[in-house]
Amino acid sequence: MADQLYITEQSLAVFLAYAKDAGNWSGTPLVGGNVGGSKEERGNLTQLKRAGLITTFKDRGVGNGPETWLNFTDAGKMLAAKHGVRI
Repeated sequence: MADQLYITEQSLAVFLAYAKDAGNWSGTPLVGGNVGGSKEERGNLTQLKRAGLITTFKDRGVGNGPETWLNFTDAGKMLAAKHGVRI
């Protein structure tokens, strides 16, 4: 398990990938934009939501319809900072 939040190592890796990419999206990365987007990743995002690290929302995006975007909670920002990533 990663840290004491009881998230898997894979979920932590997904989290950190989005955290590192957040600067390319004004702090709110597009799910499946530069990072991820696979079916397998959905479970990781769900685990991160349940751990209180992220939220997601749908809004008009770069494509032809609503896109899913990721927000980092205060706890998520603190975890990112613990791993040397500033959001």
